[in-house]
Amino acid sequence: MLLRLCRFKVGTSGARVGLLQDDGSVLDLSNCGVTSLTSVLEMDEAEPWLQALVGGAKPERKLPGFFRLLCPVERQEVWAAGVTYQPSRAARMEESRASASCYDRVYKADRPELFFKSVAEKVVGHQGSIGIRADSRWSVPEPELAIVCHSRGRVVGYTIGNDVSARDIEGENPLYLPQAKIYDKSCALGPGILVGADEATVRTWRIEMTVRRGDSVVFSGSVEIGRMQRRFDDLIKHLFRCQKFPNGVVLLTGTGIVPPPEFTLQPGDTVKISIGTIGVLENTVERIEQ
Repeated sequence: MLLRLCRFKVGTSGARVGLLQDDGSVLDLSNCGVTSLTSVLEMDEAEPWLQALVGGAKPERKLPGFFRLLCPVERQEVWAAGVTYQPSRAARMEESRASASCYDRVYKADRPELFFKSVAEKVVGHQGSIGIRADSRWSVPEPELAIVCHSRGRVVGYTIGNDVSARDIEGENPLYLPQAKIYDKSCALGPGILVGADEATVRTWRIEMTVRRGDSVVFSGSVEIGRMQRRFDDLIKHLFRCQKFPNGVVLLTGTGIVPPPEFTLQPGDTVKISIGTIGVLENTVERIEQ
């Protein structure tokens, strides 16, 4: 059985923790005493513990339509890595001639590019609305594998991320990176967190994305995670260097799918991202006004 931890709500009740099922339903773990996603992720052996819990306690099943998925973070920070795939390297060098050598050098350097992306309160979940800045003319989705770590730096799971970015703002000046990356609804995660997979298995998966505008597909692309230049443990080692994450952390690992320069997201678009057995993250687009 796949173990995909999720957060969800039923009606007006508070957030609950459950396990996503292949048929779209959720096993509610609240009657098993699980009240916090973080408490499970902080375990060193979450997978066997969950297997035993589900096998013994028989959690209640919530059927599709009777619940709403929430973003799979509570108090975790969300960080991101840049220029980890060759297509991203080429695109960043093209969009910003003034800093092209910086992107070229960081792709090959021992130290990766890491930057803060979002606090948990600003993260959008599956079927929520992601945002594009009103002061940007060129905004794109960036579909990424997201690594979930507990407070001691161990990888405990994986989810799907969308690092929405204003490429014209970033390209104008690399010092504008925070404004291009960090704003309301610029980060989506979901649908849940897959536990129990190792890096070798994850690297065999593909990231696939389609963007629909009305009845038409206006962009689609895919990339093998195995093409990522950085190893997961290398990224995590640098992320945890000289800082602590008492509630754990989620790290977006970079994008290998880059839309052409003439493409930009528009309000009403639907972005659908799938990765291996993690599932599908789907969001609509809205404009974030000034």
